[in-house]
Parts: sequence; C-alpha cells; structure tokens
Amino acid sequence: MAKKITGEKVVLAVDVGGSHVKIRLSSGGEERRVVSGPDMGAADMIDKVKTLADGLAFDVVSIGYPGPVVRNHITVEPHNLGKGWVGVDFAKAFGKPVKVVNDALMQAAGSYEGGRMLFLGLGTGLGAAMIVEHVGLPMELAHLPYRKGRSFEAYVGERGLEKRGKKKWHASVFDVTQRLSAALQADYVVIGGGNVEKLEKLPPNARRGDNENAFKGGFRLWHEPALVI
Repeated sequence: MAKKITGEKVVLAVDVGGSHVKIRLSSGGEERRVVSGPDMGAADMIDKVKTLADGLAFDVVSIGYPGPVVRNHITVEPHNLGKGWVGVDFAKAFGKPVKVVNDALMQAAGSYEGGRMLFLGLGTGLGAAMIVEHVGLPMELAHLPYRKGRSFEAYVGERGLEKRGKKKWHASVFDVTQRLSAALQADYVVIGGGNVEKLEKLPPNARRGDNENAFKGGFRLWHEPALVI
C-alpha cells in the first residue's frame, strides 16, 4: 500500500458487508475486520469500527453501505443487516468528514479504468453500479424482476447459489451479466464480490474484480477529484 503523499488526507475506508465490516487506511497497514450479520445496526457498526480503528491516525472516512445512498445520506434500511441506518450523522459519530456511498459503487470506483464500466458484485446479495466517463452511477438492480416472479438477486445472490446449485447459478450469472451489459451499453464489466471466486470462467467482455478494490475506491473518493461520485 502506498504511503501518504505530503498534503494528502489519510482516508479510513470502511467496507460494510452482510457478513463482515472491514477497514483499511490509505497510508498503509493491514486490513482489520469484524463480523457483522443481520442484527448489526448503524450504532453497533460505528462502535465496532471505532474499536477496530483504535490507535490509527486518519483525517477523513469513506463508508461503503449495502443499500441506496443519495447525496451522502442513506435512504433505505439494508436487506442483510439490522435496522437504524437511515438518518444517521456519521460525520458527527466519527468526528471526521465522511463520504457515504453504495458499497458496489465504492468497489466500482476502485476497479475503474475509464470508459463505460458496469460493476456487478456477487455476494450476500447483488450489488451493481456504473461509472461512465468518470461519473459514478449507483444502481439498484438486485430486486428488479428477472424470472418467474423472482428478482435478479434471487438467482445470482448467495441464496440462489445455495438453493439452485453452482451449475445453475453459474449459468444465471452469465445470463444476467450479458443482459445488463447489453441494456446499459457497457464497454466492459467487472465482476467482484465474495462469490466471484466461485466462477471458473467469466462472461464475455468481463474481468474479475477484487474485494481489495473497495478500499482503493474509498481512497479515490477523496484523492481523485476527476472521479465524481
């Protein structure tokens, strides 16, 4: 991890997931994590992040949240965590400037290499975001209807994998990726999230993401003014 550039803010990037909350500093050091789960509310997350970050020096915070975020404010409670997230003042809680974005958008920001990129995150659910010519576009595609009255997430999320088996899940990932890429006219697709490692092959025009890019995206929110999120 690169060391701090003189005058550059040190960012604490916080990646909030359905199974773990992970943090890392832009100035270097190892990832730190704690279990999250369906009972974790915002207050619990804040307390646990403060404990994880004890002894760390940072100037600003980036938070990737698994749900809709509009203009730095969480607008909907999460599907895979506890309640109490909407309306929370994270800057006040941490005593630092905070940028909150959708978690898929934060990982997308760390994966972006120009043009029109579609990011799909295969994890507990289905995360989605686009970045078009350096402008980030969070997308809530997971719960849109896909087949037989069920959503995209029902087929390619964790529950779909467990219920339908790896072979059918693999085929659904290919189909969903190709449909969304065509509809959104993406130049390329990045597939990330914890379950991307279960894909032995990738759909056409797609490359494998890395969960480490969530931290990179969190740093970019503060360090790259050309990237508009």
